[in-house]
Amino acid sequence: MKIFYYQRRDGQPNFGDELNRWLWPQLLPNFFDDDESTQFIGTGTLLNHRLPERTAHAQRLIIFSSGAGYEQPLTEIPPHWHIACVRGPLSARRLKLPRQKAITDGGILVRRCFSPIGKKVFSHGFMPHIHHANFADGIWKSRCEEVGIGYIDPRWPIEQVLEAISCIDVLLAEAMHGAIVADALRTAWIPMITSPRILSFKWQDWCASIAVPYRPQRLLPLPDYPNYARGLRSSLQAGWLRAKWGQQILSSQPTKLLSPSAADTLARVIKHGRPVLSTDNTIERLTMKLEEALSSLKQPIAW
Repeated sequence: MKIFYYQRRDGQPNFGDELNRWLWPQLLPNFFDDDESTQFIGTGTLLNHRLPERTAHAQRLIIFSSGAGYEQPLTEIPPHWHIACVRGPLSARRLKLPRQKAITDGGILVRRCFSPIGKKVFSHGFMPHIHHANFADGIWKSRCEEVGIGYIDPRWPIEQVLEAISCIDVLLAEAMHGAIVADALRTAWIPMITSPRILSFKWQDWCASIAVPYRPQRLLPLPDYPNYARGLRSSLQAGWLRAKWGQQILSSQPTKLLSPSAADTLARVIKHGRPVLSTDNTIERLTMKLEEALSSLKQPIAW
């Protein structure tokens, strides 16, 4: 059985995707190989119409805690798929699955493989979405330094990200798997949005699974983002900016969306934002449910 996960065309590693290679072999040792006839779909927003073509060589697919979203919805579940569980209730509803198939994102299982170091280095840290790290990591690093918080790059090696998250009290997370791992390691988090590229559906899906509200803090897009990521290319995206920040943003020159405002907003979020954390009982209960579902995969008769 081969682990399938999304790999970016630009070759850049992304924490939420690369987590698959690090996590599952530890939880299921001697379980995986390079045989594509059976493929394991773990963390990622992969349950859409593209997955069948991306896994065309597979005779059997095991879906474990993945989420629906992006692209076009699946019109039906192929008969060779075994869905052990999905990310949350919104994924289950979209795929017309029983509610009990919704557990949570498998990323929380890092808590069984990684122990926080205990020493806190920063009160807060910021982890951008991979797209925004690619386009503006220099500015984000600078703004984080300006307000005295840590910067966590989603392209770093897995254990470096885990250590960085465990070294802060609160994570400002635009990268959803940053928030997922933070919650698993008992680091509070605040969801962030800096462009229309952030898919609210997947956040709402996961937040519903851990019984917390999704109330993101919004920052203006940086001028270093390409137009489509700044929300300045289409009328739909322009409407998004108007709705979130007001007409005056679009009446000014796009290049006036200067990065110093990002530092101001980060400072405001640090001062006034309300960190989120699931309860200890909830995270342990969901961890045990995932472990039970994962253990059942050791018996091929189950799938």
